[in-house]
Amino acid sequence: MKILERERAVLERYLPGLDTQLAQVPLRELESPETPGIKLFREAGGAGLVIPSDYKGSGATPLEAVRIQRAIGSRSPSLAVATTMHHFSISSLILVADRGGQEWLLLEAIAGQRMLVASGFAEGRPDGRILAPTMTATASADGIRVSGVKRPCSLARSMDLLTASVLVPDTDGGQQLGVALIPSTDPGVTVTPFWSSFALAGAESEQVTVDDVLVPPNLVVLTGAVDSGRLDEVQTAGFVWFELLMTGSYLGAASALVERALTLDKVGVDERLRLVTGIEGAMAAVENIARQVPERQQNEHLLADALLVRYAVQDAIAAVVPRAIELLGGLNFMTGDDIGYLAAAVNGLGFHPPARSRMAGSLIDYLTGSTLRIV
Repeated sequence: MKILERERAVLERYLPGLDTQLAQVPLRELESPETPGIKLFREAGGAGLVIPSDYKGSGATPLEAVRIQRAIGSRSPSLAVATTMHHFSISSLILVADRGGQEWLLLEAIAGQRMLVASGFAEGRPDGRILAPTMTATASADGIRVSGVKRPCSLARSMDLLTASVLVPDTDGGQQLGVALIPSTDPGVTVTPFWSSFALAGAESEQVTVDDVLVPPNLVVLTGAVDSGRLDEVQTAGFVWFELLMTGSYLGAASALVERALTLDKVGVDERLRLVTGIEGAMAAVENIARQVPERQQNEHLLADALLVRYAVQDAIAAVVPRAIELLGGLNFMTGDDIGYLAAAVNGLGFHPPARSRMAGSLIDYLTGSTLRIV
Protein backbone atom coordinates (compact mmCIF):
# COMPACT_ATOMS: atom_id res chain seq x y z
CA MET A 1 0.00 0.00 0.00
CA LYS A 2 1.39 3.37 -1.02
CA ILE A 3 1.44 6.42 1.21
CA LEU A 4 -1.76 8.45 0.66
CA GLU A 5 -3.38 5.55 -1.21
CA ARG A 6 -6.08 5.16 1.45
CA GLU A 7 -6.86 8.87 1.50
CA ARG A 8 -7.01 9.15 -2.27
CA ALA A 9 -9.29 6.12 -2.46
CA VAL A 10 -11.77 7.84 -0.12
CA LEU A 11 -11.54 11.02 -2.21
CA GLU A 12 -12.24 9.02 -5.37
CA ARG A 13 -15.24 7.33 -3.78
CA TYR A 14 -16.90 10.61 -2.78
CA LEU A 15 -15.66 12.99 -5.49
CA PRO A 16 -14.87 10.77 -8.49
CA GLY A 17 -12.22 12.06 -10.82
CA LEU A 18 -11.15 15.02 -8.69
CA ASP A 19 -7.82 13.56 -7.59
CA THR A 20 -6.90 12.69 -11.17
CA GLN A 21 -7.86 16.16 -12.36
CA LEU A 22 -5.83 17.88 -9.64
CA ALA A 23 -2.82 15.67 -10.31
CA GLN A 24 -2.84 16.73 -13.98
CA VAL A 25 -2.58 20.45 -13.17
CA PRO A 26 0.87 21.87 -12.29
CA LEU A 27 1.15 22.82 -8.63
CA ARG A 28 2.09 26.40 -9.46
CA GLU A 29 -1.20 26.75 -11.38
CA LEU A 30 -3.30 25.18 -8.62
CA GLU A 31 -1.71 27.52 -6.07
CA SER A 32 -2.12 30.69 -8.12
CA PRO A 33 -4.90 33.27 -7.75
CA GLU A 34 -6.35 31.92 -11.03
CA THR A 35 -6.52 28.36 -9.69
CA PRO A 36 -8.90 25.92 -11.40
CA GLY A 37 -9.01 23.85 -8.21
CA ILE A 38 -12.07 25.45 -6.63
CA LYS A 39 -14.08 25.07 -9.83
CA LEU A 40 -13.07 21.42 -10.09
CA PHE A 41 -14.07 20.86 -6.45
CA ARG A 42 -17.48 22.42 -7.04
CA GLU A 43 -18.09 20.43 -10.22
CA ALA A 44 -17.16 17.19 -8.43
CA GLY A 45 -19.89 17.80 -5.84
CA GLY A 46 -17.61 18.86 -3.01
CA ALA A 47 -20.08 21.39 -1.62
CA GLY A 48 -22.24 18.63 -0.19
CA LEU A 49 -19.41 16.41 1.03
CA VAL A 50 -20.09 16.53 4.78
CA ILE A 51 -23.82 17.30 4.51
CA PRO A 52 -25.77 14.21 5.71
CA SER A 53 -27.68 12.20 3.14
CA ASP A 54 -30.90 13.14 4.96
CA TYR A 55 -30.25 16.67 3.70
CA LYS A 56 -29.32 15.51 0.17
CA GLY A 57 -25.58 15.62 0.78
CA SER A 58 -22.87 12.99 0.34
CA GLY A 59 -22.76 12.13 4.03
CA ALA A 60 -19.01 11.75 4.46
CA THR A 61 -18.11 10.91 8.05
CA PRO A 62 -15.62 13.07 9.97
CA LEU A 63 -12.99 10.34 9.53
CA GLU A 64 -13.61 10.20 5.80
CA ALA A 65 -13.63 13.99 5.58
CA VAL A 66 -10.24 14.37 7.24
CA ARG A 67 -8.77 11.74 4.94
CA ILE A 68 -10.21 13.59 1.95
CA GLN A 69 -8.71 16.87 3.17
CA ARG A 70 -5.32 15.20 3.48
CA ALA A 71 -5.62 13.84 -0.06
CA ILE A 72 -6.63 17.24 -1.43
CA GLY A 73 -3.89 18.97 0.55
CA SER A 74 -1.29 16.69 -1.04
CA ARG A 75 -2.37 17.96 -4.47
CA SER A 76 -3.25 21.58 -3.63
CA PRO A 77 -2.75 23.04 -0.15
CA SER A 78 -4.73 26.13 -1.16
CA LEU A 79 -7.77 24.08 -2.14
CA ALA A 80 -7.65 22.10 1.10
CA VAL A 81 -7.48 25.26 3.20
CA ALA A 82 -10.28 26.97 1.25
CA THR A 83 -12.62 23.98 1.38
CA THR A 84 -11.99 23.50 5.09
CA MET A 85 -13.58 26.92 5.61
CA HIS A 86 -16.63 25.73 3.64
CA HIS A 87 -16.97 22.54 5.69
CA PHE A 88 -16.47 24.51 8.93
CA SER A 89 -19.39 26.77 8.03
CA ILE A 90 -21.53 23.79 7.06
CA SER A 91 -20.85 21.89 10.31
CA SER A 92 -22.67 24.45 12.44
CA LEU A 93 -25.69 24.51 10.11
CA ILE A 94 -25.93 20.73 10.35
CA LEU A 95 -25.99 20.79 14.14
CA VAL A 96 -28.76 23.42 14.22
CA ALA A 97 -30.75 21.54 11.57
CA ASP A 98 -30.44 18.31 13.57
CA ARG A 99 -32.08 20.10 16.48
CA GLY A 100 -35.18 20.75 14.40
CA GLY A 101 -34.27 24.07 12.82
CA GLN A 102 -35.23 25.07 9.29
CA GLU A 103 -31.57 25.11 8.26
CA TRP A 104 -32.13 21.75 6.57
CA LEU A 105 -33.71 23.65 3.68
CA LEU A 106 -30.52 25.64 3.22
CA LEU A 107 -28.37 22.52 3.49
CA GLU A 108 -30.40 20.84 0.76
CA ALA A 109 -29.96 23.89 -1.44
CA ILE A 110 -26.21 23.99 -0.81
CA ALA A 111 -25.81 20.33 -1.72
CA GLY A 112 -28.23 20.37 -4.64
CA GLN A 113 -26.99 23.60 -6.21
CA ARG A 114 -23.33 23.00 -5.34
CA MET A 115 -23.06 26.27 -3.43
CA LEU A 116 -19.82 27.22 -1.70
CA VAL A 117 -19.93 28.89 1.71
CA ALA A 118 -17.21 31.26 2.91
CA SER A 119 -16.57 31.99 6.57
CA GLY A 120 -16.69 35.55 7.87
CA PHE A 121 -15.64 34.64 11.40
CA ALA A 122 -12.85 36.45 13.16
CA GLU A 123 -9.86 34.51 11.90
CA GLY A 124 -6.89 36.75 11.36
CA ARG A 125 -7.89 39.50 13.82
CA PRO A 126 -4.80 41.23 15.23
CA ASP A 127 -6.37 41.33 18.70
CA GLY A 128 -6.90 37.58 18.63
CA ARG A 129 -10.51 37.82 19.82
CA ILE A 130 -11.76 35.09 17.51
CA LEU A 131 -15.16 34.83 19.19
CA ALA A 132 -15.88 38.54 18.81
CA PRO A 133 -18.31 39.32 15.97
CA THR A 134 -16.70 40.59 12.79
CA MET A 135 -19.80 42.47 11.63
CA THR A 136 -22.27 44.93 13.15
CA ALA A 137 -26.02 44.39 12.97
CA THR A 138 -28.96 46.71 13.42
CA ALA A 139 -32.61 45.77 13.74
CA SER A 140 -34.90 46.19 10.74
CA ALA A 141 -38.56 45.52 10.15
CA ASP A 142 -37.59 42.77 7.71
CA GLY A 143 -34.66 41.26 9.63
CA ILE A 144 -31.26 42.72 10.42
CA ARG A 145 -28.93 44.98 8.45
CA VAL A 146 -25.31 43.85 8.51
CA SER A 147 -22.13 45.80 7.80
CA GLY A 148 -18.46 45.04 8.26
CA VAL A 149 -15.24 43.78 6.73
CA LYS A 150 -13.63 40.33 6.75
CA ARG A 151 -10.04 39.89 5.69
CA PRO A 152 -8.67 37.50 4.78
CA CYS A 153 -11.73 35.54 3.66
CA SER A 154 -11.07 32.29 1.81
CA LEU A 155 -13.28 31.44 -1.19
CA ALA A 156 -13.92 35.17 -1.54
CA ARG A 157 -14.26 35.08 -5.32
CA SER A 158 -16.07 31.75 -5.60
CA MET A 159 -18.45 31.87 -2.63
CA ASP A 160 -22.23 31.75 -3.01
CA LEU A 161 -22.88 32.50 0.66
CA LEU A 162 -20.92 34.26 3.40
CA THR A 163 -21.41 33.31 7.04
CA ALA A 164 -20.76 36.23 9.39
CA SER A 165 -20.81 36.37 13.17
CA VAL A 166 -23.02 39.21 14.42
CA LEU A 167 -24.57 40.53 17.62
CA VAL A 168 -28.31 40.42 17.00
CA PRO A 169 -30.59 42.79 18.97
CA ASP A 170 -33.31 40.94 20.90
CA THR A 171 -36.75 42.03 22.12
CA ASP A 172 -35.47 42.70 25.65
CA GLY A 173 -33.01 45.33 24.54
CA GLY A 174 -30.07 42.97 24.85
CA GLN A 175 -28.03 41.14 22.25
CA GLN A 176 -27.46 37.57 21.18
CA LEU A 177 -24.56 36.17 19.21
CA GLY A 178 -25.72 34.87 15.85
CA VAL A 179 -24.61 33.84 12.40
CA ALA A 180 -25.93 35.72 9.38
CA LEU A 181 -26.00 33.99 6.00
CA ILE A 182 -25.37 36.55 3.29
CA PRO A 183 -25.73 35.83 -0.46
CA SER A 184 -22.59 36.87 -2.34
CA THR A 185 -24.78 38.33 -5.12
CA ASP A 186 -26.18 41.03 -2.83
CA PRO A 187 -25.09 44.44 -4.18
CA GLY A 188 -23.84 45.34 -0.70
CA VAL A 189 -21.17 42.60 -0.87
CA THR A 190 -17.87 43.47 -2.56
CA VAL A 191 -14.58 41.62 -2.90
CA THR A 192 -11.26 43.46 -3.16
CA PRO A 193 -7.64 42.20 -3.25
CA PHE A 194 -5.94 41.49 0.06
CA TRP A 195 -3.70 38.41 -0.11
CA SER A 196 -0.27 39.37 -1.43
CA SER A 197 1.75 36.31 -0.39
CA PHE A 198 2.61 33.66 -2.99
CA ALA A 199 1.83 30.94 -0.43
CA LEU A 200 -1.76 29.65 -0.50
CA ALA A 201 -2.77 32.26 -3.06
CA GLY A 202 -5.17 29.71 -4.56
CA ALA A 203 -7.39 29.85 -1.48
CA GLU A 204 -8.88 33.14 -2.71
CA SER A 205 -8.26 34.83 0.64
CA GLU A 206 -9.28 38.38 -0.16
CA GLN A 207 -11.16 41.18 1.59
CA VAL A 208 -14.94 40.93 1.71
CA THR A 209 -16.87 44.08 2.58
CA VAL A 210 -20.53 43.94 3.62
CA ASP A 211 -22.31 47.29 3.42
CA ASP A 212 -25.78 47.57 4.93
CA VAL A 213 -27.02 44.21 3.67
CA LEU A 214 -30.52 43.16 4.71
CA VAL A 215 -30.55 39.62 6.09
CA PRO A 216 -34.04 38.13 6.62
CA PRO A 217 -34.80 36.23 9.85
CA ASN A 218 -34.68 32.83 8.12
CA LEU A 219 -31.03 33.46 7.26
CA VAL A 220 -29.97 34.28 10.83
CA VAL A 221 -28.95 31.47 13.17
CA LEU A 222 -28.88 32.44 16.86
CA THR A 223 -26.41 30.77 19.21
CA GLY A 224 -27.12 32.70 22.40
CA ALA A 225 -23.44 32.81 23.38
CA VAL A 226 -21.57 35.94 24.46
CA ASP A 227 -18.00 37.05 23.77
CA SER A 228 -16.51 35.76 27.01
CA GLY A 229 -14.27 33.03 25.70
CA ARG A 230 -16.87 30.40 26.61
CA LEU A 231 -18.30 28.31 23.79
CA ASP A 232 -21.81 27.00 23.38
CA GLU A 233 -22.39 23.57 21.83
CA VAL A 234 -22.69 24.86 18.27
CA GLN A 235 -19.45 26.82 18.52
CA THR A 236 -17.68 23.90 20.18
CA ALA A 237 -18.64 21.56 17.37
CA GLY A 238 -17.59 24.14 14.79
CA PHE A 239 -14.17 24.54 16.36
CA VAL A 240 -13.68 20.76 16.53
CA TRP A 241 -14.43 20.46 12.81
CA PHE A 242 -12.20 23.43 12.01
CA GLU A 243 -9.17 22.13 13.91
CA LEU A 244 -9.66 18.61 12.62
CA LEU A 245 -9.96 19.43 8.92
CA MET A 246 -7.40 22.23 8.87
CA THR A 247 -4.84 19.98 10.55
CA GLY A 248 -5.55 17.22 8.04
CA SER A 249 -5.17 19.68 5.18
CA TYR A 250 -1.68 20.77 6.19
CA LEU A 251 -0.69 17.19 6.89
CA GLY A 252 -1.58 16.57 3.26
CA ALA A 253 0.85 19.25 2.11
CA ALA A 254 3.59 17.80 4.31
CA SER A 255 2.74 14.30 3.07
CA ALA A 256 3.35 15.45 -0.52
CA LEU A 257 6.98 16.09 0.39
CA VAL A 258 7.30 12.76 2.19
CA GLU A 259 5.75 11.01 -0.81
CA ARG A 260 8.45 12.46 -3.05
CA ALA A 261 11.24 11.51 -0.65
CA LEU A 262 10.13 7.87 -0.43
CA THR A 263 11.07 7.30 -4.07
CA LEU A 264 14.74 8.18 -3.47
CA ASP A 265 16.61 4.88 -3.56
CA LYS A 266 19.84 6.71 -2.77
CA VAL A 267 18.48 7.53 0.70
CA GLY A 268 18.66 4.85 3.36
CA VAL A 269 15.44 3.04 4.23
CA ASP A 270 15.79 3.99 7.89
CA GLU A 271 15.80 7.68 6.99
CA ARG A 272 12.76 7.29 4.77
CA LEU A 273 10.93 5.28 7.41
CA ARG A 274 11.59 8.02 9.95
CA LEU A 275 9.71 10.45 7.72
CA VAL A 276 6.76 8.09 7.41
CA THR A 277 6.71 7.42 11.14
CA GLY A 278 6.47 11.13 11.89
CA ILE A 279 3.77 11.94 9.36
CA GLU A 280 1.63 8.82 9.86
CA GLY A 281 1.85 9.07 13.63
CA ALA A 282 0.53 12.61 13.39
CA MET A 283 -2.29 11.50 11.08
CA ALA A 284 -3.23 8.69 13.47
CA ALA A 285 -3.69 11.25 16.24
CA VAL A 286 -5.94 13.35 13.98
CA GLU A 287 -7.97 10.28 13.04
CA ASN A 288 -8.45 9.47 16.71
CA ILE A 289 -10.22 12.82 17.12
CA ALA A 290 -12.24 12.29 13.94
CA ARG A 291 -13.60 8.94 15.16
CA GLN A 292 -15.00 10.63 18.28
CA VAL A 293 -16.70 13.55 16.52
CA PRO A 294 -20.11 11.95 15.85
CA GLU A 295 -20.72 11.32 19.55
CA ARG A 296 -18.63 14.04 21.23
CA GLN A 297 -18.34 17.04 18.90
CA GLN A 298 -20.23 19.27 21.35
CA ASN A 299 -17.95 18.31 24.22
CA GLU A 300 -15.29 20.77 25.35
CA HIS A 301 -13.05 17.85 26.31
CA LEU A 302 -12.89 16.72 22.68
CA LEU A 303 -12.13 20.28 21.59
CA ALA A 304 -9.26 20.43 24.08
CA ASP A 305 -7.95 17.13 22.72
CA ALA A 306 -8.30 18.44 19.16
CA LEU A 307 -6.26 21.53 20.03
CA LEU A 308 -3.54 19.48 21.71
CA VAL A 309 -3.35 17.19 18.67
CA ARG A 310 -3.25 20.17 16.30
CA TYR A 311 -0.30 21.70 18.19
CA ALA A 312 1.46 18.31 18.28
CA VAL A 313 0.97 18.02 14.52
CA GLN A 314 2.55 21.45 14.06
CA ASP A 315 5.63 20.09 15.84
CA ALA A 316 5.59 16.90 13.75
CA ILE A 317 5.44 18.91 10.52
CA ALA A 318 8.26 21.16 11.76
CA ALA A 319 10.41 18.07 12.32
CA VAL A 320 9.50 16.06 9.20
CA VAL A 321 9.44 18.70 6.48
CA PRO A 322 13.00 20.07 6.84
CA ARG A 323 14.34 16.50 6.91
CA ALA A 324 12.35 15.56 3.81
CA ILE A 325 13.71 18.61 1.97
CA GLU A 326 17.26 17.74 3.01
CA LEU A 327 16.86 14.19 1.74
CA LEU A 328 15.34 15.39 -1.53
CA GLY A 329 18.52 17.37 -2.03
CA GLY A 330 19.51 20.71 -3.44
CA LEU A 331 19.12 19.69 -7.09
CA ASN A 332 15.43 18.93 -6.64
CA PHE A 333 15.01 22.21 -4.78
CA MET A 334 16.81 24.27 -7.40
CA THR A 335 15.33 22.73 -10.56
CA GLY A 336 11.67 23.18 -9.67
CA ASP A 337 9.35 25.30 -7.57
CA ASP A 338 7.18 22.57 -6.04
CA ILE A 339 9.41 21.54 -3.14
CA GLY A 340 10.20 25.08 -2.07
CA TYR A 341 6.54 26.02 -2.35
CA LEU A 342 5.32 23.09 -0.25
CA ALA A 343 8.00 23.83 2.34
CA ALA A 344 6.59 27.34 2.69
CA ALA A 345 2.91 26.39 2.56
CA VAL A 346 3.01 23.87 5.42
CA ASN A 347 3.92 26.62 7.88
CA GLY A 348 0.43 28.09 7.55
CA LEU A 349 -1.07 25.75 10.14
CA GLY A 350 0.50 27.75 12.94
CA PHE A 351 -1.24 30.93 11.79
CA HIS A 352 -4.80 29.63 12.12
CA PRO A 353 -6.72 30.30 15.33
CA PRO A 354 -6.45 29.79 18.14
CA ALA A 355 -2.69 30.32 18.25
CA ARG A 356 -0.75 28.05 20.60
CA SER A 357 0.87 31.00 22.36
CA ARG A 358 -2.53 32.50 23.18
CA MET A 359 -4.07 29.20 24.24
CA ALA A 360 -1.19 28.00 26.41
CA GLY A 361 -2.49 29.47 29.66
CA SER A 362 -6.08 28.45 28.93
CA LEU A 363 -5.11 24.85 28.19
CA ILE A 364 -2.92 24.59 31.28
CA ASP A 365 -5.80 25.95 33.36
CA TYR A 366 -8.14 23.43 31.73
CA LEU A 367 -5.75 20.56 32.42
CA THR A 368 -5.66 21.58 36.09
CA GLY A 369 -9.42 21.65 36.49
CA SER A 370 -10.82 24.84 34.94
CA THR A 371 -13.35 25.24 32.12
CA LEU A 372 -11.84 25.53 28.66
CA ARG A 373 -11.79 29.07 27.30
CA ILE A 374 -10.90 30.16 23.77
CA VAL A 375 -8.74 33.29 23.73
